[in-house]
Amino acid sequence: MKQIFIALFLIMVVTSSQAQVTANSELKSFINQSFSYFPRIKEVENTVATAKQKLDITSINSPTVDASVAYRFVEPKIEIPLGGKEFQFAPVHSLDGHGDVNYLLFDFGRLKADIEKSKTEIQYAEHNVAYAKYQLAAQVSTIYYNIVYLQHAISIQDSVLRFLNENEAFVQNKYNNGDALKIDILSIKTQIDAEQNRKVDLQNSLIKQQNLLAYTTGLKQTSGNAFDFDIPLKEIETAVADAQANNPDFLLAKDKIKEAQNDLAISKLGAKPSVVVGAEAGVKNGYVPAVNEMKFNYNAGVALKIPIYEGGRTKKQVALSESLVKQNELAIETLNSNYRKDIEQALTDLSSNLERIKNTEGQIDEAKYANTLAENRFKNGVGTNLELTNASTNLQRAELTKLQYQYQLCLAKVELARLLGYKYW
Repeated sequence: MKQIFIALFLIMVVTSSQAQVTANSELKSFINQSFSYFPRIKEVENTVATAKQKLDITSINSPTVDASVAYRFVEPKIEIPLGGKEFQFAPVHSLDGHGDVNYLLFDFGRLKADIEKSKTEIQYAEHNVAYAKYQLAAQVSTIYYNIVYLQHAISIQDSVLRFLNENEAFVQNKYNNGDALKIDILSIKTQIDAEQNRKVDLQNSLIKQQNLLAYTTGLKQTSGNAFDFDIPLKEIETAVADAQANNPDFLLAKDKIKEAQNDLAISKLGAKPSVVVGAEAGVKNGYVPAVNEMKFNYNAGVALKIPIYEGGRTKKQVALSESLVKQNELAIETLNSNYRKDIEQALTDLSSNLERIKNTEGQIDEAKYANTLAENRFKNGVGTNLELTNASTNLQRAELTKLQYQYQLCLAKVELARLLGYKYW
């Protein structure tokens, strides 16, 4: 009943962490695709299989069976006069063939300690797989929203080029009618070239991000067009507690402590005795009086091995293992400090970008009004092309600034989800 309760509690914790993050289905499919495509995941998954094989080997405590055949040529011949004859005590051609069976009866906890260490290594390998998946999920999410950002930025750039091309046609018409100067047309053409180059840069960046997406998932094309990744703001203490409970980085650090404790337990057993049961059976010659005759023989017994002196090796090994335990415990404190810093930074980025987005709304409305006014003034002959261009540039900058803040906000949410160890795929 207790095990069922624990299992239900863990399911509730995982479900709760998933429910706190909103991610679209396409992003989830890309992430899951990357888990089966990206070679790094296959590499770390293989370490789990390797660790399990090691446990299988460590758990073996069956008897060992050996067979041996020996021949020895012995000279001089061992014989003495007896009853008027030369009596031989040992064969010149010594033959021995036998089989040995040995079984470790008692090892005073060594086998159990080795098995516990192997189990911890399996757990570490599994947590390492989870860590790799969390890192890859964050990487794929970042690439995905990089593509969304660049596609929107290209759309804004297209609107700028449409405006400039329309303005060029309008100024060309005015120039033909003698109401504009040649410098006005050349100035617009220069701006079109500059904006076209910016678009080329954006397109180049987009292709690179699509290549990165293909590198991690095997897929290039996406249909997402919104920064729809969402995670709620949290108090720093709550966020740090979530990271400690969910993030595989902390799980790996705890596994390292457990591994060091296992090594310490094994080190303490270094001076313990061992009891081995053994038996041997076979045929050999050398039995008096018929020393050359092959005879069946056997023996069995128990051996107790007690370490007496080893130069303090066990004591030093125990001290070293205790230091490693302490070192890994201190690493947890360092990890806590680093994650607190990173989480605080992510939360700061979230709140500041939310405030910036709010502030840019008014800037965009003002820039749109100024752009419309400049268009009307220019078309009615009371404004200059420079005024119109400046108004259009200000509008473009305001829209691009808002897009950048939305993009930064989204990436901050992705980073916070990674830090807190939320599984959103």
